[in-house]
Amino acid sequence: METSRPIDLPPAVDASRRDQTFPTLSAAEIARIQRFGTLAQFKTGERLYVAGQSSPGLFVVLRGAVSATLRDGMGHRVPITRHGPGQFTGEVGQLSGAPALADGVAEEEVEALLLRADQLRALIIAEADLGERLVRALILRRVAILQSAAAGPVLIGHPRSAGVLRLQSFLDRNGYPNHVLDIESDADAAALHQQYGAAPGEALAVCPDGSVLRNPTEGELARCIGMVDTVAHDELFDVVVVGAGPAGLATAVYAASEGLQVLVLDRRAFGGQAGASARIENYLGFPTGISGQALAGRAYVQAQKFGAQMLIPAQVQSLDCSRRPAGELQLTLADGRRLRARTVVVASGARYRRPEVPRLAEFEGRGIWYWASALEAKMCSRTEVALVGGGNSAGQAAVFLSQHAAKIHMLVRGPSLAASMSRYLIDRIAAAPNIELKPHTELTRLHGDAAEGLSGVTWRDRLQGTEQDAPLRNVFLFVGADPETDWLRGCGVTIDPQGFVLTGDKADAPGQDHAPAPLEASVPGVFAVGDVRSGSVKRVGGAIGEGAAAVAMIHQRLAATQTSTAP
Repeated sequence: METSRPIDLPPAVDASRRDQTFPTLSAAEIARIQRFGTLAQFKTGERLYVAGQSSPGLFVVLRGAVSATLRDGMGHRVPITRHGPGQFTGEVGQLSGAPALADGVAEEEVEALLLRADQLRALIIAEADLGERLVRALILRRVAILQSAAAGPVLIGHPRSAGVLRLQSFLDRNGYPNHVLDIESDADAAALHQQYGAAPGEALAVCPDGSVLRNPTEGELARCIGMVDTVAHDELFDVVVVGAGPAGLATAVYAASEGLQVLVLDRRAFGGQAGASARIENYLGFPTGISGQALAGRAYVQAQKFGAQMLIPAQVQSLDCSRRPAGELQLTLADGRRLRARTVVVASGARYRRPEVPRLAEFEGRGIWYWASALEAKMCSRTEVALVGGGNSAGQAAVFLSQHAAKIHMLVRGPSLAASMSRYLIDRIAAAPNIELKPHTELTRLHGDAAEGLSGVTWRDRLQGTEQDAPLRNVFLFVGADPETDWLRGCGVTIDPQGFVLTGDKADAPGQDHAPAPLEASVPGVFAVGDVRSGSVKRVGGAIGEGAAAVAMIHQRLAATQTSTAP
C-alpha cells in the first residue's frame, strides 16, 4: 500500500524547521566533509540502503537524486523526501551504525560521499559548527519518523492488551518507531493474528524484514529489528557502564568525550526511572521544565556522538573480579556473552518496588503501571485513576496525569506529602482541582479477571480502619525502589543493609593496599554512581554530577593500573 504524500513533519517544526531538517550543504561545506568520506556511485534504481538492514552510513549526494521512503514489515510505504545534490541521507541512528529505517533508491545515476558511523562521528567532532547542523537534522528526522507511525516494527493485537502495551512501551521508551494495527478494525491484521495462533491478550510483532514474532520478549524483538547486536565484543573496554539512567549516561558522555572506549548496558531502556518522569521542573538550565525522556534522549545521542557503544536491552548477570590483579574485570550477560573491562561503573539504579497487594502480578501491564507516559495517559483520558506514592516521581506523575484523567485519587500512607516531595510539586498538586489527596491510606485489594484486566480496587483508611471500593481500571504505583545490585554479589563489592553500594571511606576494602576514591567501591576499578550508591541524593542533578565526577577517578585508576602492570 503506497501513499502519495510525503511524510509530515511535526506541526511545531513543519514551517520553522523544515530547512533545518533537510538542509542543503554549500560547496565549501561539502569540501570540508570530503576528507572524512569515501566516494560511492550507484546506477539508476540501485538501493543505497534498505529498511531493516544494516546501513552503510550517511550519504552526501554530489550528483543525481535519491528517493527516501519509509517501509514497514507489512509492505506499507510512505515517501519521505528526495535528496538532491548537496543534501544528505539518514537519521540519528547513523551515529551508531543502526539499521536503516527507510529505503534509499537512486532515481538516476548517483555520485555520493559515504560516511560510515565512525567517519561521521569524526566529522562531527572535528567540524563543530557543521557537525551541529548535521546532528540537529538527524535528530529532527527521527522525531518526524516517530510521529509518522510509518516505520519500524508493526505490533498487531488489541491496542490495550497486555502484550501490545508491553512492547509498545518498550519501543517508545527507547525512542524507536513503531505502530499498532488493531485486530478489531483491521481485517488483514486480524487474519494474521489468528494465523499465528496468538491469544487475545498477545501481540504479533512484524519486523522490517517481514519476519513475524508471536508474543516476543523485549530482547527477542530488539534482536529482530537490529536494535541490539549479537557480536562477541572481545575487546577490552576502558569503561563498561551498567545502567543507562542519568548517572550512567553522564559517565558515558564524559568518558567517551575524553577518548575512553566506553560500552553502556541497560536491561530495559535509556533514561532509567527518570526517563519515565513526565516533567522535571527543578533541573538546572530548564526553567520551563523538560520531560525525563527528552533529557535522557539528548544524553543518549550525545554519548553516541562521542563514540560510546550501546547495548540496550542487555542484562548483566554477574561481575567476575578474579582477574582484577591483571587490570581486568569481566561481566557475564544473560545471553551468555562475556565482556572485558578495565573499569566498571555501577549505575544500575533501582527496580520498582511492588507493594504487598494480592494479585498484583496478575494485573501488571493490564491496569497496574509503574510509570506514567503519554501512552498510559491516553488510556486514562476522562477516567478516574488511583496513584499510590508520595515522592517526587509520584508528584510528577500526578501533575502530568491530571491533564488527562477526570480525577486522581492519590493514596499516601503518611499524614502528608511534606516528608518526601519537593515544595513546588506539593503546591502544584494542591492547586489541581481533580487531584484528591488521601493521607493515611493504603491499597489493599485488586479486582478483575484474566479477560478484562483490572476493573476495580479497594483502599483502606489506616486511621479509621474503614475500606472503600472504587471501579477504577488503572492504578499507578510509585512506592519507591530497591537497588539493582544482585549481579554484584559474587564479586565482593560491599553493600549496605538495604543493598546500596558503599563507596569511598564507607567502603570496607579488607586486604586492599589503597583507599577507595570517593565514588569507588570496595573492589578497585569498580565505581558506583546515582541511585544505586549508598548516600546519593536521589536526584537527577546529583546523579549527573556523580557520573561526571567518576570519570576523573576512572582516569586515576587506569593510570595506576597501567603503572602497576608496566614491565
